[in-house]
Amino acid sequence: MRVVVLGIASALAGCAAAAERPEPAPAAVESISFETGPCFGACPVYKVVVRSDGSGEFEGRRFTAVTGTRTFTVSPGQYRAFARQLVPLRPASGKVSYSGDSCRSMATDLPSASIEWSGGRGIQSIYFYFGCDMAKNVDIANRISGAPDLLPIGAFIRDPRQAGAGEKLSRRDAPPT
Repeated sequence: MRVVVLGIASALAGCAAAAERPEPAPAAVESISFETGPCFGACPVYKVVVRSDGSGEFEGRRFTAVTGTRTFTVSPGQYRAFARQLVPLRPASGKVSYSGDSCRSMATDLPSASIEWSGGRGIQSIYFYFGCDMAKNVDIANRISGAPDLLPIGAFIRDPRQAGAGEKLSRRDAPPT
């Protein structure tokens, strides 16, 4: 009988210990904000925020297929693909800017993009003006230009019948420096 009582007491103690263990903290939600700036012409101007939990918002501002805010969801794979496309541009800390005095040569009237990462590593951001050292920065321009295509927002940005959507630049398209 004494063995049974000790066994029950031991089992109950194990349950109490299990009940007292705190739940593991959920992983911090990371977010990436991607915002385009205007150009001299009809460049789409919008902001999109996408989070590692799969939620996202699109805000069309000018020259987009929709104006105002729309919500959308992404799969874990879509979020990872978008993040992977931009991660080589993510600064270790603070903000990096490709504009103004940081450019040896600069074309005018082109669009820009601002990207901000928020989460466990704090906040980092990059500002990229597409006219900054165009021949030298073509790979950065293509990486940024291709990122929105990895999210389910194409119909918000442009009419799918629009010619030339998603075209990439090549080094020969850039003016000589």
